[in-house]
Amino acid sequence: MSELAATYAALILADEGVEITGDKINTLTTAAKVEIEPIWASLLAKALDGKDIKALLTNVGGGGAPAAGAVAGGAPAAGGAAEAAPVEEKKEEAKEESDDDMGFGLFD
Repeated sequence: MSELAATYAALILADEGVEITGDKINTLTTAAKVEIEPIWASLLAKALDGKDIKALLTNVGGGGAPAAGAVAGGAPAAGGAAEAAPVEEKKEEAKEESDDDMGFGLFD
């Protein structure tokens, strides 16, 4: 419960555009009547230092890949929408060898 409260406090601070510090996280959690150890608030503040929290929230599950509309290199594609989507190469999966291929079967 206390970790969740500290996270919510950090999100409130980020939403208000206020710098996220351990003291401010402690102040918010104390106002919410949730006790947390000060070390956790300072560790969370250090982990989020210099990060754009709003960008982190909007890119959840992105896996670090560029957005679908983004074009490689930042230059617009000359060929239109046909060139915008990269062509995926089909990989042939290795065919599993069955017992029949080895010369014996389950009921031999």
